[in-house]
Amino acid sequence: MTYTMTIPVLPCVSLDESLEFYRRLGFQQTYRQTTPNPYAVVEHDGAQLHFAGVKGLKPSEAYTTCLVIVPEVERLHQVFAEALRAVFGKLPVSGFPRISRMRKGQSRFTVVDPSGNSVIFIRREAPDDYDEGQKPHSSSRLGKALRAAARLRDFKGDDLAAAKVLDVALARKEPALPIERARALAARAELAIALGDEACARTAREELQRLSLSDEEREQFREELEAADTLARTQR
Repeated sequence: MTYTMTIPVLPCVSLDESLEFYRRLGFQQTYRQTTPNPYAVVEHDGAQLHFAGVKGLKPSEAYTTCLVIVPEVERLHQVFAEALRAVFGKLPVSGFPRISRMRKGQSRFTVVDPSGNSVIFIRREAPDDYDEGQKPHSSSRLGKALRAAARLRDFKGDDLAAAKVLDVALARKEPALPIERARALAARAELAIALGDEACARTAREELQRLSLSDEEREQFREELEAADTLARTQR
């Protein structure tokens, strides 16, 4: 029986730095050579990542992406996040390296390594849309902005663009359900914490507190309300 396998080869600035980074995440080094060209392999639960040294590589200009299909993502994200916190003293959600944030039920997360490679861990049989299969969808401008911001935040790793999308929608003051505005403000507060903008996070929280919401409505998005607080704790 024959089968086809695809193995990515990711560029890296320093093999030593890359190998140490993945080792801390729980990957095992299975191969390394220094000549004629720097090359190494790491493995985690059967998934292999290959690395080649590239002179002059700039992490800020990297665009290499690799998908890793896994049985589950929430526990894996927790393990990776704890490992990175142990090294950096806080959860690195910006710069190089970094890890994207997770919400309960989310199907994927991204690890960006020291060389700027994006390794996206995706739950097997995850929905193939950007809305994580959540229905129904609001047709209001604010509802659409929330989905657009989620795509930018969770799948493109662009917190700044996600924040701008929400800022524009929130500033319009167009008709929307109170719970939609609450969700947008909660998301904006979390993004502000990730971007290091404490003043914006405080403003979003203050408006959120002024909204007239029932206890039942607040319970509906309790985890979203807690996201900014959770992120703030990991940044200390």
